[in-house]
Amino acid sequence: MSSQIGYETNLWKLKGIRLLFWMHFFAAVLIPFYVDWGGLKLSQVLFLNSWFMLWIFLLEVPTGTVADFLGRKISLITGSVVAAIAALLYASKPDFYIFLAAEVLFAVSFTLHSGADEALAYDSLKEKERESRAKRTLAAMESFKLGGIVVATVSGGFIAAHFGYDAPMRFYVLPAIASCVLACTLKEPLMRAAGAPRPSYFSILREGWRFFVKSPVLILLTAELSFTNALAWGLIWLFQPLLASAGLPVAYYGVVHAAACIGQIFFLSNVERLEGLLGSKRALLVSATLVAGGAFVLLGMIGHLAVVAVLIVVGFTFSLPRIPIFSAYMNRYIPSDKRATVLSLTSMCRTLAIVVVNPLIGLLADWSVAYTIIILGVGLMAVGFFSRIEERHLEG
Repeated sequence: MSSQIGYETNLWKLKGIRLLFWMHFFAAVLIPFYVDWGGLKLSQVLFLNSWFMLWIFLLEVPTGTVADFLGRKISLITGSVVAAIAALLYASKPDFYIFLAAEVLFAVSFTLHSGADEALAYDSLKEKERESRAKRTLAAMESFKLGGIVVATVSGGFIAAHFGYDAPMRFYVLPAIASCVLACTLKEPLMRAAGAPRPSYFSILREGWRFFVKSPVLILLTAELSFTNALAWGLIWLFQPLLASAGLPVAYYGVVHAAACIGQIFFLSNVERLEGLLGSKRALLVSATLVAGGAFVLLGMIGHLAVVAVLIVVGFTFSLPRIPIFSAYMNRYIPSDKRATVLSLTSMCRTLAIVVVNPLIGLLADWSVAYTIIILGVGLMAVGFFSRIEERHLEG
């Protein structure tokens, strides 16, 4: 009984860890932090982001395998500690090379969390024979992540106004350490039979890769998620220029961002209800892609401030929350001892897609922000219309 209670509390603790880990106060003032406090040019800021995404790509699978080798609990604890160290390093001195080193540490922390918390949540459900709740649980975890972003977005600007542009980075150390403390209380489900020898790190990595490439369904789901996520990612960089063109003061950007996060929370909280209304899991994925694509297209055609703000919220709501939904479908095909490694492989593919597509979005945006968002919207709608995913792929 106590074991079952431990696995049940894991689910709430993992939600709390998501909330705390993603309380990025600094996100509210990123450009002032880099440009005014850090003394960087905008081109250097964009280079830092590319540098970060490159390290995410390089570290995703090795850190996922660490989670399968040493345990997901250890991975989450270490990731939270590294995040706190990265924030302190970032705020130590306004220097481009220090920022580069801090971005590497942040990439390490993010990849140690990536896949490990989802794998631990799914295996905790599996211990109680409640895998059917995976989609609801992973969606709730993503909602708590977005909740952390909302809190940080709203409060980060006030922290910066009172204590300086570097203060939100320093303040992030508090929730990062709190997430570490909470992770220390997690209960690790058994991933192998009692007394069974622990496989080597490289055998776990090798077998995880072999399993992934031999699963057509996992490859299909990963490919569609990666491409749509890369297209949707463009909105993160373009929504502020769109708001600026529509005449919104900078002080209110965070309000629109927070509203977009709340929209995603609402979507994730009602996934099963929406599936019931639309009649199938596939219908929900396709409809969400088409709605997001349509919102992107309209954003490039309409300049009225109120309409632009609403369309940004709609675009975020129906495009970015897809990851935990796809993850729930994928988990049905993945054995426990390979789960974190395989999930990290899928995350690596998503990151690679962003690394490839982001520079193209940047070049297009230099030409025209409006036409760029239209092109992204058309791309999303094309994926929705020509999706190869079938209902049977989502049933497991």
